[in-house]
Amino acid sequence: MNGTGCAIMLVDDHAVVREGYRSVLQKQPGFRVVAEASDGAGAYRLFKSAKPDLVIMDLSMPGIGGIEAIRRIRQWDKGARILVFTMHQNAGFAVQAIRAGARGYVTKTSPPETLVRAVTDILAGKIAISPDIDHELALSRLAGESSAADVLTAREFEVLRLLLAEQSTEEIAETLHVSPKTVANLHSLIKDKLGVASDIELVRLALRQGLLTQADLGEA
Repeated sequence: MNGTGCAIMLVDDHAVVREGYRSVLQKQPGFRVVAEASDGAGAYRLFKSAKPDLVIMDLSMPGIGGIEAIRRIRQWDKGARILVFTMHQNAGFAVQAIRAGARGYVTKTSPPETLVRAVTDILAGKIAISPDIDHELALSRLAGESSAADVLTAREFEVLRLLLAEQSTEEIAETLHVSPKTVANLHSLIKDKLGVASDIELVRLALRQGLLTQADLGEA
């Protein structure tokens, strides 16, 4: 953070959402929104040129998702401070985001002051988790089934997300800039790690763990 305050980059595929939290943030003394991106690949490129003090990142976006974008940004800059701001009220997504390098996780159903407090906490070197996700994390620890978030790497979790979005092996390979053979190997490894034999069982597991909803299936 420099003498002119905190420079923030917003990453969300909905312009109206970015406008909403830009308004909330810029009412705070010293907070400035200096860059905006609408997808993960754009966020990675823009981060390198804008060099913000903090990134506020959505998870569900076209192309590479927020978790993969977090992983890439943190690979490029180990000190990057990233706060996830998402509709996913699911412990699995929170675990994966923090593991990829995010310093906080706030749901979009949280009041505006929760977002502002999270930004302040992260700038002070703390981890910031909204209360509803704290509750979900506590409940997930009591569950018997090992979750996808616990056993998959950030790259594997991103491949799972794209598979659940009904993308083909070739489409996933193009999105992640890897070979179709690498995607096929990861697909097989994901099923092995999760103890499922087929894609139907993979979908059922994702529904059970809240990584996918019936509404998602309806949109597919």
